[in-house]
Order: sequence, then structure tokens, then C-alpha cells
Amino acid sequence: MRSSLIDIFHDNKTAIIAEWTNSVRTQISAMYANRPVDEVIGTVTEAYEAFISALFNNDFIQINRFIEKITRMRLTAGFPLSDVQMAFEFFRSISIPLLIQKTTGDDLEDAIISINHCLTHTIHRFSDLFQSMQQEKILKQNQLLEEQVRIRTAELKESEQRYKILVEEINDGFVVVHDEVVVFVNSATGLMHGYQPAQMIGQKFWNFVDPRHRKKVKASYYRKLETRDPLPMLEYLRITRNGECYPTEIFSKVTDWDGRLSVIGICRDITARVQMEQKIRESERMADIGRMTTSLSHEIRNPLSAVQMNLQILKKNPLLQGNDQKRVDISVREVKRLEKILQELLDFAKPIRVNVKKESLNELLLSSIELLEMKIESEHIILQTDLDPTIPLMHLDGQLLVQAVLNLLLNAVEASTAGKKIHLRSQYDRELGEMVEIMVSDEGPGIPENIISDIFKPFFTTKVRGTGLGLNNVKRIAEAHMGRVEVRNGFHNGACFTIQIPVQ
Repeated sequence: MRSSLIDIFHDNKTAIIAEWTNSVRTQISAMYANRPVDEVIGTVTEAYEAFISALFNNDFIQINRFIEKITRMRLTAGFPLSDVQMAFEFFRSISIPLLIQKTTGDDLEDAIISINHCLTHTIHRFSDLFQSMQQEKILKQNQLLEEQVRIRTAELKESEQRYKILVEEINDGFVVVHDEVVVFVNSATGLMHGYQPAQMIGQKFWNFVDPRHRKKVKASYYRKLETRDPLPMLEYLRITRNGECYPTEIFSKVTDWDGRLSVIGICRDITARVQMEQKIRESERMADIGRMTTSLSHEIRNPLSAVQMNLQILKKNPLLQGNDQKRVDISVREVKRLEKILQELLDFAKPIRVNVKKESLNELLLSSIELLEMKIESEHIILQTDLDPTIPLMHLDGQLLVQAVLNLLLNAVEASTAGKKIHLRSQYDRELGEMVEIMVSDEGPGIPENIISDIFKPFFTTKVRGTGLGLNNVKRIAEAHMGRVEVRNGFHNGACFTIQIPVQ
């Protein structure tokens, strides 16, 4: 390019830069308008000098460096590609009108061709570099996002795993109900109800509530959904797969579960607690009965002793004959029966104290038989024994244990008719955990199923003249030896009582 053109650009440098700067700040976008003026002037000046070097010296090194620099700057700042291209275009739109005014002919044509060539090179290189850097930036951003997604996914999986472990490992039941339908349960909930968790999902929650309690559980469910307020712990009876009912308490709250408004409930089996509360109430009631029984027994025993003494004196009267003698004998017998009842009441009223020493269980059982031998023979009942000789010596209260076995044998005799058999058996059962069993069974009518769970309760009896304390006393003696007593009906009628006592 000729020297006259160089002079034109040299003489008008300040004006070109000023107009270029003004156009960039006012005609492109707010992003350029908001850049500091000094920064824009500096950038335009650097671009101008790079263009002049390319136009007059055919040296594109400077313009290439500038293109790389401005590309990084504008890409980092978030400028669109078109805005930067327009900024470059201002050099042409400002320079060509100036050249038209200052020159003509071949010089003008050469200048316009050179400017177009320089600008085409600049815009193409800038566009390629901008897009390349943009793609690199997007790729890095994608990689960053992928890494964040991977980390977040791992965190979510870890969180989900911890949550599942928490929900699955807790002993309490965890249930989620949406529109009355179970949508999630943990293993503990399934175990509490006798189902696999998958078998409960999709069913109405009320299917697992005792019909007597469904109304109050439903009311609590809908009140919770309506108010969202925390409600007190609710107690109800759950119903298991086999139809049994057990006391349960549930704490619930409303939450979002899989994008749906649902009620989460934490259920807890409170059978042991309810049984303990019942035992406490029962023990308090029995303590009251015991105190009353002791007081009444003493009040009755004194006049009863006087009656018995006078009857004994009257019985020795030689003038007493016939029916009068018989009536006195009946009275004496009934007084003795009353004394026996009073003694049973007194025994019941006081706690059992065990005085243990090493005893042979089988010898104690044989001594029990000796005490009843005459009665058994008089009733024409057959007594069969099967005593395990491997039972070691045990720490027992022999007197109490004989009393318990006598009670069971007497009941068996009363339940049997002539020719029937009573079985007395002892067994050392190591599979039960070093336990010894004493079994008394008969061939009588057995125990009605509707009362079998009540027969060890104090004062419960089916006998006309019974006190209902005999079997309760057997239970207390077994428990005093850290054991227990059970009853069941045999396969061929008759009742079978089993006392289990630990060897140690």
C-alpha cells in the first residue's frame, strides 16, 4: 500500500480510534456500553495498530495475537460472537468513507481490497477461535457437570443406602400411606404383621387394624392430613396375618413422598409394655386382696376356733346319739374345711419364701405319690410313672415342690373315673436349656378351651367347693424356682400339666 495511504491513517489515527470507540460503546449492546471507557479505548487502539501492521507490512502476527487475546477476554466475559464481529466491522465502516474522501483510483481500490482481506482474515480467525474456545469451555463445563452429577449421584446413593439401612435396621415399623393405601413398609412392619413387605404394599392400611379400632385410626389419619399439626401418639390393636391382635402405638406425620402428600407412621409393638402394666395393676390388686384376706382370716379364725373347741367337747358327750352325733360330725368336718380354706387364703396373701437345698427330684415325686397312694387306690385309678434317672441333684424347696405336685395329682384324681390312668413323668431336657420337666396328665374330660387361659388366675375355679387358689399356688411355686407351669389338652382328651424348672 502506498505511502500516501499510510499518511492518511497516521494523520487520522486519533479520529478513527475515537469514532471506533464511540461506535463500540453505543451501537452494539449494553455489555460493551457497561465496559469502562479506558478499557474500550485501550482495546480499540490495540486493534487499530494490529490492523495497520497487517495492512501496510503484510504482518499478521500482531493481529493474530490480538485476536487470541480478545477472544479469551470476550468469551470469559460472556460476550456473544456477533457482538465482537460487529466491533471488528466498525474498522471497515469508519476507514473506507475516510479513504474515499482522501484518495481515488487504484490507490482507493487497493486500499479497500486490503482492508476487506484483513477484516475477512480477522473475522474468520476470530470466529474459528471463538467457537473452538467455546466448545472447549462447553466441554470443560460438561465434564465439570458430569463430575458434579457423579459426585451428587454417589452422595444420593450413599444417602439412600444410609436411609434404607436406617429404615430397615430399626426395630420399629416404618410405613408410608397415600390415599389410605400402603406404598412402603420396612421389614420390621412386615414382621409385626406376619407378612413379607411386598405383600402389604398396595393394600388399605385399615386391613391391618383391628375392626374395633379402625374408626379412631381413620379419624386420626384424616385429621393429620387436614391440620398437618403434630398429634399425640395413638394406641391401637393391629391385626396379624393369622388374625391375632396385638397392642401397637404409632407416631405419624405428613410429608412429601415421591411427590405425593402422604402420611409416614412409625409403629411400635407395645405388647410387653401393656403386659407389664397389666401385671403391675394385677399385683397392686392382689396386694389389696392379700391385705384384706389376712385381716378377714384372723377375724374369722378366732371365733372358728371357739366353735371347733365347743364341737369337740360336745362330741364327747355320751348322751349324744343317732342323728345328733352325725350332725356334730358334719359340723366338725365343715369347720376343718373352713380352716383349710383360711389357710389357703393366708398362704396366698403372703409371698412364697423358698428354702432350697440339694434334693433328688424323683424322690420328691415318689414321696408325693405315697401321700396320695390310699386315695388313688380307693378311687380305683391307675397311676403310671416314668421318672428320668439321669436327672442330677437340684437346688429345690422340697416341701413346696411336693405341695405343687400333690395339687396337680389331686386335680387329676378328681378329673378321673375308675379304671382311668394318671401319668407322672420327669424328664431332663437339655434341648430346652438345662431344664427339667415334671408332667402330670390324666384321661379325664380335659379343660374347655374357653377357660384354659384363666385356670392359673387366683380365685378362678370350676369346682363347687373350690377356692381357685390351688393352681395359682402351683404357678407361684414354679416361678419361685425360676421356672414356669403350662397346661394343654392331650390328643385323646385329658389335661396335661407341665412344670419346667432349671437344673442350676
